[in-house]
Amino acid sequence: MKYYIIAGEASGDLHGSNLIKQLKEQDVQADIRCWGGDLMQSAGAHLVKHYKDLAFMGFVEVLANLRTIFRNLDFCKQDILEYKPDALILIDYPGFNLRIAKWAHAQRAANVTSQALPTSRAAPHFRIIYYISPQVWAWKENRVKQIRTTVDKMLVILPFEKDFYKKFDYDVEYVGHPLVEVIDDYNTPAGAIPHFDKPIIALLPGSRKQEILKKLPVMLEVSKYFPNYQFVVAQAPGQDQAFYNELLTPYPSVAAVSNQTYALLQKAHAACVTSGTATLETALFGVPEVVCYKGSNISYQIARRLIKVKYISLVNLIMDKLVVQELIQDDLTPANLRRELDTLLNNPSRRHQLARDYKALKTLLSLGGHASANAAHAILIFLRGR
Repeated sequence: MKYYIIAGEASGDLHGSNLIKQLKEQDVQADIRCWGGDLMQSAGAHLVKHYKDLAFMGFVEVLANLRTIFRNLDFCKQDILEYKPDALILIDYPGFNLRIAKWAHAQRAANVTSQALPTSRAAPHFRIIYYISPQVWAWKENRVKQIRTTVDKMLVILPFEKDFYKKFDYDVEYVGHPLVEVIDDYNTPAGAIPHFDKPIIALLPGSRKQEILKKLPVMLEVSKYFPNYQFVVAQAPGQDQAFYNELLTPYPSVAAVSNQTYALLQKAHAACVTSGTATLETALFGVPEVVCYKGSNISYQIARRLIKVKYISLVNLIMDKLVVQELIQDDLTPANLRRELDTLLNNPSRRHQLARDYKALKTLLSLGGHASANAAHAILIFLRGR
């Protein structure tokens, strides 16, 4: 069968590459064309457009590149029609992919209607499959109606998403989380991080400059109270070294590594982690963590009113209970972070409970196998059953 896969970010390229490997393993005649990156290309797909040409972050940048964005959409639509896939598989990246889904559904419907006409061309019969749902459960619930109307099959990676969509009378399939296999398969490259004589506490302050400026100073201040531990900052690859140097200069005992977050987590004894996917990655590495969030007061007040979830950490959302402590906004202070970190380091019962919860979390996210294999199997069953 022929598959057209669209991923628009680095994470989509990673998860898309694992899906491609499984599609090729389970369908030996698989012919795959994609938008993605080097990993998807290496997995055996024909790469049409690299995600680096698609990544426009921020309101101003998007406005400045509207022409390019619309040209990409037009090119993508034409390429799909010319390729005539059996399946159009969309991976996350909702700003682009939901537009493609809406177009694809309308194109298919229009062609089906026109089939009776003697001059009509062969109608596209591809099915529209979405793998890794947009986070509509957190905000933008209004997108659910469009998804239900335009997407034939939704494969979700968070267990609570199935119940969320059920409220809207839309049946989706849970396949497990693709990060499980990524972390299971990870091997630390030799010399990835320096050797330290003390146990490591990892600091993951995020990747965007503004969030780093809000959270990292609090994390660094706490390092003064734990002289028997080596604090190490995971630097984001997109930020200049000079930016970090200015923050780290008052803390000469704190080390840093760049673009080696997994290597750092594999050796860490505990971690202070900004909210987001990193909280789940840290848990899957089995590292006790404190979740940290702090933004501008205006942004926080807006987010409080827009985001409709109990917790900010994926770990807690998935387990539906407070597994890892969250320090949010005004609660993220050096004193509070010091207290929570001390508990993680020096309370054996707390560490044992975390280990049990982390094991249950991984079991829930594995679903008897790896997500990419489960997703490929679900896609093939769906396509062959049409």
